[in-house]
Amino acid sequence: MKGGRSKAETKKTDSKLSVKKRGAPSEKASKKPAKKGKAAKDPNKPKRPASAFFVFMEEFRKTFKEKHPNNKSVSVVGKAGGDKWKSMSEADKAPYVAKAEKRKTEYNKTLQAYNKKMAEGANAADDEEESDKSRSEVNDEDDEDESGEEEDDDE
Repeated sequence: MKGGRSKAETKKTDSKLSVKKRGAPSEKASKKPAKKGKAAKDPNKPKRPASAFFVFMEEFRKTFKEKHPNNKSVSVVGKAGGDKWKSMSEADKAPYVAKAEKRKTEYNKTLQAYNKKMAEGANAADDEEESDKSRSEVNDEDDEDESGEEEDDDE
């Protein structure tokens, strides 16, 4: 066999490969930094408004419960609502779209106010840090003057 491997060479190669696979994880894998989780959500942030379909579903759930009081399945209500929404014309959907748009404009106003408040809070925190730094610098200068005066008194 020209250029072919002998049985002994194949076994050595296979054993080396199997040792690497079974061995401890490589150093590269252990040195990787741990994945960071998602940033914590702010509970004060305004929630996004419901779409036109979900505005429709709020009303539809009430009427469906009245017609089918024994139904406990959420999926049945969702499927029935989805089927009805698909069969509705644009004119039938218009009041729900209008309500959704109104909610969206209100949400945008509250979100802008929230973002402005958060920006002001960040600026206030920066100002406090700067004022603390400036205070410490002033205090350091005062300490030096006082220490210098004390040395003069001792002489």
